[in-house]
Amino acid sequence: MAAHAPHSDTIAAALAAASAELAALGLDAPRLSAELLAAKALGLTRLGLILHAREPLAGEPLAAFRALLARRAKGEPVAYILGEKEFYGLNFRVTPDVLIPRPETELLVEEALRLFLADAPLRFADFGTGSGALAVALAHVFPASRGLAVDLSGAALDVARDNAREHGLEGRLDFLHADFITLALPAASFDLVVANPPYVTGAEYAGLSHEVRGFEPFCALVSPEAGLAHIRGLAPAAARVLKSGGVLLCEFGSGQGRAVLEIFREPVQGFAQAEILRDGAGLDRVLRAVRPAA
Repeated sequence: MAAHAPHSDTIAAALAAASAELAALGLDAPRLSAELLAAKALGLTRLGLILHAREPLAGEPLAAFRALLARRAKGEPVAYILGEKEFYGLNFRVTPDVLIPRPETELLVEEALRLFLADAPLRFADFGTGSGALAVALAHVFPASRGLAVDLSGAALDVARDNAREHGLEGRLDFLHADFITLALPAASFDLVVANPPYVTGAEYAGLSHEVRGFEPFCALVSPEAGLAHIRGLAPAAARVLKSGGVLLCEFGSGQGRAVLEIFREPVQGFAQAEILRDGAGLDRVLRAVRPAA
């Protein structure tokens, strides 16, 4: 399909044709996809596409655009095709070894900034770091902080290390190849723990688009026990390593708020407070749980 989509003689016409064909395939954000891929193929920004819209598109740039569109036509996410994705104003390398960072996860960074002073010597951990988006963003917005990024996937940690290096933060982030649920870390050693663990149920996974199921890592998406197994395991793991008054921020599925609260309000879990935060769409999205103050 898309390998032949842009046949017109200007950038504007090629974009219109590609957008229409991606839309006909039912793919997400067809116009944005076409623009981002064209910008990559032509070595332009999206603004540059507008400024050069009436210029001809032919030769090697046209062939490059066609090749990228052919991948998109098969459902491959644009972020994987480009090899990058923006998160909290920062650019991150992404590969099929990591989830594509999503805007709703930025709520964890925003809440951390609300809870802690920007110049605080924050000690934080990111459990299930993936691309390192949360860890790198936190280290960026808290310049006096130091963080630990943990992931069960060695390939994901390699991506996270690359992203820390790209943003000049490798000196303030440590990386650990481990399962955060069983990880033995020093007690009461962190002010903040953040996590975006697997929380999709098997039934939900079956209903996800091919763009997700066909390309993003299954193990980073799906959790047993109605999507709650990793979150349930996170509770004691975070409680062990948080300081008195320390905070856990954890993303979860929009329909899991009540179940997540029940887990973290159990006295045995060791949290004094547990509340649900809503994302920009008004959906339950993030748990904020606080360790009892001394």
